[in-house]
Amino acid sequence: MLKKIKKVLNQLKKIKISKILFYLILTLSLILVFVCLYIQESFYNVTVEQLIYSIRTATGTSDSMIMGGVVYVMPRVIFIYLILLVLKVLWKHFVKIKSQMNIKIKNKIFTISLINPLNNIIKLILSFLVLFFSIYYVYISLGVKDYLSLNQKGTFIEDNYVNPEDVKITAPEKKQNLIYIYVESLETSLFSNENGGDFQTSVIPNLEKLASDNINFSNTDVLGGYYVPYGTNWTVAGIVGSTAGIPLKVPAIDADLYSGYGEFLPGAYTLGEVLEDNGYHNYMMLGSDATFGGRGDYFKYHGNYEVYDYNYAIKQHWIDKDYHVWWGYEDKKLFKFAKAKLLEISENDEPFNFTMLTADTHATDGYLDASCDTPFDEQYLNTFHCADKMLSDFIDWLKEQDFYEDTTIVITGDHLTMQKDYMNLYNTPDNAPYYERKVFNTFINSKVKTDNYHNINFTTFDIYPTTLAALGFEIDGNRLGFGYNLFAKQNTLVNELGINELDTELSKVSDFYNDYILGDTYNKMKNIEMEGQLEEKNKN
Repeated sequence: MLKKIKKVLNQLKKIKISKILFYLILTLSLILVFVCLYIQESFYNVTVEQLIYSIRTATGTSDSMIMGGVVYVMPRVIFIYLILLVLKVLWKHFVKIKSQMNIKIKNKIFTISLINPLNNIIKLILSFLVLFFSIYYVYISLGVKDYLSLNQKGTFIEDNYVNPEDVKITAPEKKQNLIYIYVESLETSLFSNENGGDFQTSVIPNLEKLASDNINFSNTDVLGGYYVPYGTNWTVAGIVGSTAGIPLKVPAIDADLYSGYGEFLPGAYTLGEVLEDNGYHNYMMLGSDATFGGRGDYFKYHGNYEVYDYNYAIKQHWIDKDYHVWWGYEDKKLFKFAKAKLLEISENDEPFNFTMLTADTHATDGYLDASCDTPFDEQYLNTFHCADKMLSDFIDWLKEQDFYEDTTIVITGDHLTMQKDYMNLYNTPDNAPYYERKVFNTFINSKVKTDNYHNINFTTFDIYPTTLAALGFEIDGNRLGFGYNLFAKQNTLVNELGINELDTELSKVSDFYNDYILGDTYNKMKNIEMEGQLEEKNKN
């Protein structure tokens, strides 16, 4: 036995470090390239900022998304190695020349293997070259260059931000409850062509009718929605944009400042805080882990929300401890649990804000419940069609409740869908004009009415003051953050500047945002980084 162990150890010693490094570096290079390709092929318009934020706050990520990446990347890496192995075998088998040759240079003889023409050192050099080009490919393909070049400073944020804490916000004498439903990736393209969408047959007929029968702020003269500006194009960023009126900016210093500190955008004053300060009790329910993206921290810090997430459901024995579907538990259960909780909290004397976040329609391909109808060929469209039915049934249930008349319901998407091949699912005729996608919105039981909700260019930011206005709140000046109260018929930032210029200005480095909105959290991170650099300098 000892002889066998010694033999193995001796064989391991013969393996050169350079050979091990070669395979490690080559594997890393291949993984980098294929991960990049997976992101590009699976998700639409994903920014480096979003990737950095998601990676650094990735607790609670859907297993299916992670496995999707693994299933995409690993077979391709293995396939490349199989090709290399076949080429090596073919070389050894078919090259009919002597196994090596000697070259004399300045009285020194160098031996070159012809069976394995690349010695380990040359392989190592080539592997570093492959790694360099892999990193460069990722650098260009994912827009890292553009992200790192965002060092131009601007004063737009400081010049145009309206601090909600400085604005007089007056609650109505009779306070209206709020049920706010964020529907994952819900956008206007899902409407029928007739009502402003991009499908000949509506994918979401019930929501289309709800939008038609209630208030739908639209960028067209039919049904429509809003632009997604810089810093609001993923879930937590969209939530921040629509409840705080600001973008979620990720300074290059570190995305960790949004997770683990408890203080999430300490300088922001949000919808939840306005409601809490006016006697509301805030609740948040979602079927995923609230720690993902720092969502739990945001809602707890801004409005003292009671958060009912996937982990809460397990603790309350709503689901088994080993139950895990999609991002946690599916939307069918979300609506079931929401009904029970709403019946409970509606018995309290205080007004409530009950916010929900669905997940079944999340890219890629969504989660299709076994009970769902499947009128479309593509699963992703069927998940939206099913979500439409679940939402419609939920609204019908709400209408039967005693608290319905005293409740305003807001339904919006959190952002546009990120599914790449969704762009190929449209049923629009080839000669139809280009469709400009927008995010869905509808306001039900609004305390304020308007006959001017068409042909308005607006963004995620404008949903913040508009939601308060729909509850009957009066906002002095009708502006909060970067948002405008759409009921007040005022000009919006995007209407004034256009989306491209607005995005450009918002993307610039803002000392005001870092020092005031991020505040102490940013300064703590900056001090930690500076201390680390100083410590490293002293070591050297």
